[in-house]
Amino acid sequence: MTDITIQPAEGTWTVRSGGAVLGESRKALMLTEGDYPAVIYFPRDDIAMAFLDQTDHTTHCPKKGDATYFSIVTKSTTHENAAWSYETPLEGMEQIAGHLAFYATDFVTVERV
Repeated sequence: MTDITIQPAEGTWTVRSGGAVLGESRKALMLTEGDYPAVIYFPRDDIAMAFLDQTDHTTHCPKKGDATYFSIVTKSTTHENAAWSYETPLEGMEQIAGHLAFYATDFVTVERV
């Protein structure tokens, strides 16, 4: 099994979609897992949850647990299952509880500012 590392993400991080800032945080976490690109997890309190709708989609990670997904809803479009959260992560992953991660796509930008 691949090791997972969770550490504070240095600096200020933002997530944007369709020109709107969905969140900005100086308390984000960076999760690294094997050779995968690092993933930024934003505290839920730093995200404009009004733009997110929870979906019925779920996945399971043997190291992190069950993921709940959210779509980004704007006036013009919906980006299905664009964000996820581990509501009750497995032992050792508790740091990411209450945090959201976003797929970086043509429609969603996650960056350090």
